[in-house]
Amino acid sequence: MMELGYEKLTAAEYGRLVNEGKIDPEEGIEYFISRIEELNPKINAFTYTRFEYARAEAKRLKQRLAQDENVGPFAGVPFALKDFLPSKKGWTASHGGVASRITIDVEDSEFCKAMEKLGGIAIGKTNAPAYGFSGTCDNKLYGATHNPFDLSRNSGGSSGGSAAAVASGMVLIAEGGDAGGSIRIPACWNNLFGMKPSAGLIPSVIRPDSYSATHPYCCNGGLTKSVEDSAILVNEMIKYEPRDPTSVPLTKVDYLQASKGNLQGIRIGYTPDFGLFPVEKEVVQKMNEVLGVLAQSGASIEEVKFKFPRSAQEYMDMWCLSLSFDSVIEFDQLKEQGFDFLKDHSDEVSPIFVEWVKKASHVSKKEIYEFNLMRTEILDAFEDAFEEYDLILSPTALCLAPKNSPTKGLTSGPSEINSQPIDANLGFATTFLVNFIGYPAASIPAGLSANGLPIGLHVIAPKYRDERIYTLAKTIEDKLPWASYYQTSYAV
Repeated sequence: MMELGYEKLTAAEYGRLVNEGKIDPEEGIEYFISRIEELNPKINAFTYTRFEYARAEAKRLKQRLAQDENVGPFAGVPFALKDFLPSKKGWTASHGGVASRITIDVEDSEFCKAMEKLGGIAIGKTNAPAYGFSGTCDNKLYGATHNPFDLSRNSGGSSGGSAAAVASGMVLIAEGGDAGGSIRIPACWNNLFGMKPSAGLIPSVIRPDSYSATHPYCCNGGLTKSVEDSAILVNEMIKYEPRDPTSVPLTKVDYLQASKGNLQGIRIGYTPDFGLFPVEKEVVQKMNEVLGVLAQSGASIEEVKFKFPRSAQEYMDMWCLSLSFDSVIEFDQLKEQGFDFLKDHSDEVSPIFVEWVKKASHVSKKEIYEFNLMRTEILDAFEDAFEEYDLILSPTALCLAPKNSPTKGLTSGPSEINSQPIDANLGFATTFLVNFIGYPAASIPAGLSANGLPIGLHVIAPKYRDERIYTLAKTIEDKLPWASYYQTSYAV
């Protein structure tokens, strides 16, 4: 048996050791249960745990291994699910800490199905903001999730509980969902790799409205400590599903193999701000350091100028409006059933969310048209850039992780950066732009700030050229290894 310290391993490393008989899966699960019991009171990443289920699954997996069964590359790997939308049949989902909307999951998420097929073991669910409507992780039922690198700060939203669980070593991989940056922002602030594949690659079968994950484009995925872990996961998650109207029957790409490529001849366009956003100086400095490493790796790098016809706030407002459409429909249906959420339970969610739901309930035909115009503007701007470049790089978050509010549910991002006003709900990240158009994007660890907080590099590829992101990410991981930075988070 190997010496304990399993939290320092990646999911793939742990799985290999379990498959080789060097880690007992039952012993391993007990180890991570102990870490959760020790660390979660400080971090508040998990909303609830299912330890007995995990113990039973570890015992069953051990029996399968004893019979020389191939259980998968993530054999025995403990993983967490996001406590937001349905992700594990028979478990509960709270819509992000909304007390009156706690329901029983009727199906498994694509992440959960993939992880179990790969040999992983679900151990609990993690915190998220109400209805996923924030770039920070906080809600009125469970409170804020603390950043393992600085417990006074937030872990990012909406998949912040998952990110903090992985970064602190309570699990080795966790579920995320991304409609505006909800995988990538927490990845940025927790020193993780967070990938949002092209729309249509990972199935999203939603009923009764099969198109409800397209305004903006939403994506299920994971938060990982390594590029290899992400590639193994995404390789399993991607498949054609005709019941998803956005699903595309493309020839599958091996992203693990793609990560072993090089950047020779790759044309990179870098923008610190897309011509829209203010950025903290320290974030820009860290971006420049990474660009220098990429240039030494054979890539050509130029600054690309974007000329969007509207302000960041206009695009941000339209994102908030479009994300609220489905909530309006849900609340109207509940009202018809005698449950008036906005009248009787609006105190369970943020005032900002209530405000946007009310605006969306009175949306005009002109606003719907403007939504499509804005998406077209963003699409054309990126397509213009991709005529010259293979990848577009920028900061993921424009600032360091913000401080948590002492009051449950009130944590937000900064209201200004460099004395320039921004939207405190999500305007501190560049991520939401690509959710309008469904392009692949990821946050890659870029290093730590002077006070030890993670900073992330955002990379965007043309649609269905996701493999380029894996090549770039693995190059950065090899040249600027980020695994040692997790030692900071273990200090909690």
